[in-house]
Amino acid sequence: MLECNTFAIQEHRKILSSVQSYDIKNAKTGELLGGAQEQIGFLTKALRWVVSKHLLPTSLEVREKPDDSLVFSLQRSGYIFQSRVEVRDAMGVLVGYFKSKVLTFSGGFQVYDKDGKYFAEVKGRLFGFDYRFVTEDGTVELGQVSKKIEGLAGFARELLFSADNYFLRVNLDLSDQPLAKMLLLAATLAIDLIYKSESRAYEFDVPV
Repeated sequence: MLECNTFAIQEHRKILSSVQSYDIKNAKTGELLGGAQEQIGFLTKALRWVVSKHLLPTSLEVREKPDDSLVFSLQRSGYIFQSRVEVRDAMGVLVGYFKSKVLTFSGGFQVYDKDGKYFAEVKGRLFGFDYRFVTEDGTVELGQVSKKIEGLAGFARELLFSADNYFLRVNLDLSDQPLAKMLLLAATLAIDLIYKSESRAYEFDVPV
């Protein structure tokens, strides 16, 4: 999976489900690389219908084909003001973590490596779904995330089923850095699974 530089992430369309899952594909060939599935307990599933999602913990496992072996996982505890999302490899070793910005509508957050070193900032827009991964000084773009809507009918279906397609392009300079690509892929999933829902929880936000 991490040999790829362009990813298509397709959320599964589900009705009356509080658990999110995704297909991860090669954006150029359409090949199914693997999938991501939330792993939460029965109580958390039930509470999601009555409690804001960002207040509850979540965990997401990313597995690759053909054997569904674990590649990495995302884990976040419940929080009130600022969240921390940890990325762990298949052995459970910390690879890096994300810290959300306080009161940000567009879902921007910072990415750190396992040693707490600043790796990237995720910058979004107030409207739409376009994100850039940039270095701390903003001079180097490490990757981009965009959303594809296939005409009005596709847009209507996405509204009905709350399903989205995301496309991640990783800078070719990171082609031989699987841990860097792991962090960027994890951050892309976190944008949809965690940070977009967090930003919707606030009615007064400051754009990045």
